[in-house]
Order: sequence, then C-alpha cells, then structure tokens
Amino acid sequence: MKKELFRTIYQVQSYIASLLLYQDTLAQPAGQTYRHLLQTLIESAEGIRSELSCLKAYGEWFKAIAQTGQSWRDYILQQILTADNPFSQQAQKRDFASLPNDLVAAAKHDLRILQKISNLGGETLTQWIEELASDDFKLEDWVEWSGTNSAFARGRSELLSSLIRNFQSSNDWTELVESLAEAYRQNGTGLFAEYVAFRWQAGKLLGLAYPDYVNALDLVGYETQRNALLKNTEFLLAGYAALNVLLYGSRGSGKSSLVKSLLHQYGDRGLRLIEVARSDLKDLLAIMEVLRNAPQKFILFVDDLSFEKEEDDYKALKVLLEGNLNAKPANIVVYATSNRRHLLREYFGDRPRPSATEEVHPWDTVQEKMSLSDRFGLVLTFEPSDQDTYLKIVHHLAHKAGIDLTAEDLEFRALQWATRHNGRSGRTAQQFIDFLHGELQIGLTPFNSPL
Repeated sequence: MKKELFRTIYQVQSYIASLLLYQDTLAQPAGQTYRHLLQTLIESAEGIRSELSCLKAYGEWFKAIAQTGQSWRDYILQQILTADNPFSQQAQKRDFASLPNDLVAAAKHDLRILQKISNLGGETLTQWIEELASDDFKLEDWVEWSGTNSAFARGRSELLSSLIRNFQSSNDWTELVESLAEAYRQNGTGLFAEYVAFRWQAGKLLGLAYPDYVNALDLVGYETQRNALLKNTEFLLAGYAALNVLLYGSRGSGKSSLVKSLLHQYGDRGLRLIEVARSDLKDLLAIMEVLRNAPQKFILFVDDLSFEKEEDDYKALKVLLEGNLNAKPANIVVYATSNRRHLLREYFGDRPRPSATEEVHPWDTVQEKMSLSDRFGLVLTFEPSDQDTYLKIVHHLAHKAGIDLTAEDLEFRALQWATRHNGRSGRTAQQFIDFLHGELQIGLTPFNSPL
C-alpha cells in the first residue's frame, strides 16, 4: 500500500517539476506548504519521517490555504489568472492568433498539469495521510472552502467572471487557453491583474485588496464636474490624449470620492488607480517608468495637494505634468485634489519690493508659484453646498440606506446636524445618514438621541 501511495505522490511531484511557464503558481505560502506536505508524505512512505511530521505539514498547509479564504482549486485559478510569465506577457500585448505556437503549447501543457493538481486538495491529502497512519488513527475530514476570494473578484469584468466559472466547471482546462489569453489582454498580469487600486510606498507599488468602491451616481450635486471627469477618463481609456485634472474646492464636497468612483465605473476596462502621497512626489518619474509599457491605463491620484513656501517637491510634479526629454506616457494622467486653487502657498512678501528682495527678476518667483496649477489642463471647481443641494444629497443617501422618515422630519434633522457639526457638504450628509441609520436601528428617538 505504501509503495503504491509513494508512486502516486511522486508522480504529482513530477507533474509540478515539469511545469514550463507557471512554476510560480506554487510560490506563495499555500503552494509552498503544499509542496512541503508532498515531500513529507514521500519521506513518511519511505520510513524517513514519522506520522507526526505528516500531521504537522498538513496543519501548515491547512492554515496557509485557509488564510487565502479560497478552496485549493480557486487558489490555483487565481494564481493562473494573475500569472506573470512569457505567455501572459505576450498575450496581453498580442492577438491570440499571433502568439508563437510553442508558447501556446507550453501554456496548454501547464494548464493540463495544474488542473490535475487542483483536484488533489484537502480530501485527497487527508486520505493519503490516513493511509500512512496507524490503523486506529483517523484524520478529521475538512470541508473545502467553496467561495473565491472576494478581494480578487470585486470590480472584475464579466469576461473574467465568466472565465472563472468556465474553469471551475471545465473537464479540460486546455480548451480555455484562448479565453485565458484574452483575459490577460484585458486585465493584465501580475499585480495589475490581481488589483485595481495601489499605493506607492517605500519605492514600490502595493496592491490594495479592499479599495473604497464609490458609485459615481451617489455623488449628488456636482453632476457637471462628474460628467467632465468621466469624459476625460473615457479619452484615457480609448487611447486618446487625456488631460491632467485638478479638483479643487470646499472640504467635504466629494472631490476624492469622485476620483475613487472611477474604479467602480472603469475598473473592469483596464483602469488602475495609484495613490501617491505628497511626500512621494519625488518618485513620480520612477513611477512613470514602471507604468510606461503596461497595457492598462493609470491615474496617479494625489489627494489634498498643496505646498508650503519652503517645499520643492512640486518641481517633480511639474516635470511630469509638462514633460521633459522623455515623452509623457499616453497611458498615465494625474488627478489631484486640493482645497486651494493655487497649490503653492503665497505671501505678500513674495511680491516684488526692491527693499525686501535682492532678486533681479522677482516676478519670476510669483509666476513659478502660480504656474503649477496651470499645468493641469482641466480644473474642476467644487463650490460649497447650498441648502437645496445639501438636502438633495441627504434625500438620496437616505433612500439608499432605506431610511423611512417624512421629508419634513428628515430635513429638520439634517439641518440640525449641519449646524451642530461641520456645515453643509456631501461629507456632512453622509455622516448624518450613517449616524441616523444607527440611531433608528437601535431604537433611539429624537428626544433621547445625542443628535
């Protein structure tokens, strides 16, 4: 029995060793612990390792796969769909018909192997361990996780969702190689396939598993600004010249939310949003080179942008906005928000006064500070909400939250909230609705509520 099991497990190891393109499928903790478990089972069948070693190795794999929130098959599928290898890299740039035959054949070879491995999950592993264990030992079966990772599935195109379903039901994954190539072309590879939102941190891109998906239709009161931003983003996605955008205006008016809403609108069409902190603006040219040759379209999102007199990080931003000897990539734009129209703080002392400055051309200092905002081709202004706009936002959010109050009661409370808190704005309206929803859910009344 042990010899037969030895041959079976050794064959699985041989399958893994023969992968031509998708070796990294098993490079993450769940894959690494799987391979370690197979090797431990082999050594146990040879009498080198004890039963306890098998149990420990199984526990390590169980923990690793449980942390992904996926079944073993779904984990394998995610690794395939986000793979960064010669096949996926070529597929995202070329039509399937133009791909080298040998490359397609190698991809099919690996898909055939990975399908076999995906069928050897928890149920099979527990059976193997029980065969190696003593007669009176029984390992508790585990019920495989049935759902795919929600962080990976969110914001994905129907093409990708359909492909995942086809993989899950297919008896032959090699038949899906052309659909897989199309998924790479549409969704990219590696990090850009796995995530739609990123943060530039410590000199590298970090994927955000749970971005803040905002529906643009929920941003009431600034339809003109919303439509202009959507139109400019459509230009970007279509491959036409798109403008860098400055969204400026009152606090809480929804500037940042409008930019975030683009992921909900266009994440399934290849748009990627990269958050860049003001302190990292010096890395903008490096970011540009990382993204230049990617097929996706990128928005570099700089939130709450402004500079003090002594800061010079704005110069890197100016270089990106206006270009240098290297052409600005057509797949990148900058969307920035600010409470200030002029991004560099100005002082009366900056104005030329012969008695206060020794600079020969003092107006150049003033013009340099004012010129940064001019580098943004599209400037969207967000005025403070008037009472009608504020109440319109409140009614929209209340309807969405399922709050059933009379219009008079709702408006009275909303105006009280704005007076006692942060004034009339979209942010204030959302905070009011969040509080009111909780208040109604736990049964507080206007008489004993702290509202």
